[in-house]
Amino acid sequence: MPRPHGFTYEQRADGSVVITHRGRAAGTLRGGRAEKFLAEVESGDAQLVMARWTGAYKFGNERAAKNHPRNRR
Repeated sequence: MPRPHGFTYEQRADGSVVITHRGRAAGTLRGGRAEKFLAEVESGDAQLVMARWTGAYKFGNERAAKNHPRNRR
């Protein structure tokens, strides 16, 4: 499974955090969730953390779906 990439985050003045994926908004965190996210992103792989928090990570079935007859061209 490929590693997640293309995620960025921006901490705003009001304490909220906006996570983007390839330039599009993927999620906004406020309050305690934003603080918890910032602590986790500093201590681990930032791309993987952002992918988990937004729910935009691979589930492992993409390869099987690619080979399904309706998805072949």
